[in-house]
Parts: sequence; structure tokens; C-alpha cells
Amino acid sequence: MAKPTPDQALARQKKFIVPAVALYYDHPLLLVRGEGTHLVDVQGKRYLDFYAGILTVSVGYNNPRVAAAVADQMKEANHLSTFYLTLPMIELAERLAAITPGALEMSFFTNSGTEANESALHMARLATRRQEVVALRYAYSGHSTVTRSLTGLASWRPLVEVPGIRHAHAPYCYRCPFHRTPESCNYECARDVEEVIRTTTSGQIAAFIAEPIQGAGGFITPPEQYFQIVHEIIKRYGGLFIADEVQTGFGRTGKMFGIEHWGVDPDLMTFAKALANGAPIGATIAIREVGEAFTGPVISTFGGNPISMRAALATLDVIEEDGLAERAEVLGRGLRHGLDELKARYPFVGDVRGKGLMQAIEFVRAEKAPAPDLLKEFMEGTRRRGVLVGKGGIDGQVARISPPLTITEAELDEALAAMAESAADIAKAHPELRPTA
Repeated sequence: MAKPTPDQALARQKKFIVPAVALYYDHPLLLVRGEGTHLVDVQGKRYLDFYAGILTVSVGYNNPRVAAAVADQMKEANHLSTFYLTLPMIELAERLAAITPGALEMSFFTNSGTEANESALHMARLATRRQEVVALRYAYSGHSTVTRSLTGLASWRPLVEVPGIRHAHAPYCYRCPFHRTPESCNYECARDVEEVIRTTTSGQIAAFIAEPIQGAGGFITPPEQYFQIVHEIIKRYGGLFIADEVQTGFGRTGKMFGIEHWGVDPDLMTFAKALANGAPIGATIAIREVGEAFTGPVISTFGGNPISMRAALATLDVIEEDGLAERAEVLGRGLRHGLDELKARYPFVGDVRGKGLMQAIEFVRAEKAPAPDLLKEFMEGTRRRGVLVGKGGIDGQVARISPPLTITEAELDEALAAMAESAADIAKAHPELRPTA
């Protein structure tokens, strides 16, 4: 049977899929296969995936060790209800308790980051017997009504929000809401959390939730002491600290978990995406006193699914045995060096930020005006050169760069060359944006 063309597939999608399912590029890609760090389209063209399926394919497409674990489990049982004891779920819970920081110990499994974050909020409220929660502007927490209410980006928020959620300023240094520079910063963004608690809540909060690096917001990366100051404030007001590691978890930032860069031990952590290398999964882990307060009854039909559990266990094996977190830190330095060179050369590269293999370029015009049109040109340029990157930022002006942790140095160099050529194309097309050197 002949495969459809991209135009034919697009026409079918428009007819049968809701328009909320957005697509990249003027002429969307029809992808049919993944191989290691590459994706292959219907015409056989290969692309280096420097977005990793939205930071999900951590150990490469069709990783043989993960595929073997899934195949072995399929021979045993493809589904087991949590009304019975199931070893894959117990084994993954034990593994997460062993590798997460601090005293995190008790897990609850679901199907996605959305469910993981909503579960964390529910657990925190049960444990504290309080309702109010502080989140951050520019955050993205999921697509349910609750997690959309936690989200701090207008395009992703619900029409009717859940009450009891307040938003503090984000640690967005490039666009500091307090008009500070790194030299004059007094961590007003962190101290704003206390201001929000004192002025917009009863003062009796259940929790604070934050991504260690804000994903959809544009890989917004906090300054060094930010989370330590916030953690002290949250504890002073009796709240629990929830680290949303859906995008930063499992080696992406150069450490196993993003929050480890800031020296804070959370009371709850949430995971999805990279944990199972693309198999549907969500996980919430809590300290024992919080976990024991989650008494239910509760059911998640596909939470703890043995296929996803085995995929996750195998993925963790690959990450640990191959030292991929440490490797992400090393390769991330090379990636950052290449991106910093673009920033030094082109005035439309306003900011470069991130950690490890989670880096971003913010495209701007004069006076830091967001330039989503330039990002679009950049993405089209890298696509023509066989490299795919992602998009973020409140105005869609930030390139999100996050390849599988298994990329080689040669592939990193290839991607950086494609980005450099694409940036040069922008400079040629826009005389007002000539290089500074």
C-alpha cells in the first residue's frame, strides 16, 4: 500500500483531528520512523532530533535494551490491574526511592506529566489539610483543568480556573520583572513568593510547585540561590515543596534530577516523559508522611502498566550504566559554547540559557522585543539542513534545544553547524540585524 504524501496526511488530520493539535513548519513533516538520534520522514529524509520528542526520548529511538525489555514483558502480560500485586510497579517504585534526593520514598503511578502533577497537588492538600498553592508565572504543568490553572502562560490556561492557586514572579533573569541585572540582583523574584503568600492567600498554604527549569516558558533557568530562598519561605509558612521534573528529570540537565543543581530536597517530585523513553508514564514520589496521607480509594487503570514499568526500568539502566547524566553535562558545555558564539555574533540572539542538554536561544529585536518570526525562520533553516528543534516562550520566540542523551560529539557538531548557518541566513535576510562582529 502506497504511503500518503504529507499534504494528503495533513488534509486527513484537518478533517478528523481537532485543530488544537498544532503542527510545526509551513509544510508539516510526516514522520514514519525513529532510529537512535534520528527521525525519518515519509520520503526517507533523516533528521537529527534536537527536541527528543519534547524531551522524552532520553536514550534514543528504538533503544535495543528498552525494546527488549518491553518485548519480554509483552510475552508475560501487557496489562495488570493495581488491584493485584505487580512486580514491575513495585520494582520501579523501589528504584525511584533509591535514586531520588532526600527522603522521597512512596510513589504513585499514572499515565502522563499532567496526571503526575495533579496527583502531587492532591497529595499535598491531603497531607497538609490545606488548599492554597503557589505556582510560578511562565510555568507549564499540564492540560487538565487543575494543571492548566497551575500554568502561567495565557495560551495554555483554562477558560475557568481552579480556585486557590496563586502565581509568583518567575526567575526570568533576561526579562527580570524587577529590572535588575545579575550584578544588582537581590533575589526579589524569590522573595516575591513570600509577598504572594502574605497578600493573596490566607497564609496557610499547602504547597509550592515549580519546574527546576521552566520548559514551555522557554527553558527559564533560575539563578544560583533562588530555590534555596524559596524553600525556606515555603517551609516557614508550612507548605510542601513540589519539584516538577517532567522535563528536567533523568539526566537531561547534567544531573539525574534538575533540582539537584540548587541543593534543595523536595517533599514531592513528579516525572513523565524521559522516564520510560516514550512509553506512556507518569509518576509522583513523596516523602513518607505525605505518601501515607494518600489513603484513597484511588484507581488509575493504566497507571503502573507493566509495559511502561519495564520500559522505565530499562531506561534507567541505560542512563546509569552508560553515565548519560554525566555525559549530558560534558556535551552540554560544548553545546553551550556553540550557542554562546551565536549570541556574541548576532544581536537577534538575545539570550542563551539552560543546563546540560537542555539549552535555549531567545530571539529578539531592538529593546528585547520578542521575535517569533525570527525563530520561525531559524526552525525552517535547521529543518532544511536536517536538524529539528523545538519552540517555547510566551510569544513563541525561544528555540528549545534538547537532543537525546545518546547523541555523539559528531552529531552535536553537525547540529551546531546547521544552527550557525540558519542564523547566518537570518542575518542576510534582515539587513537591520547585521552581526556585531
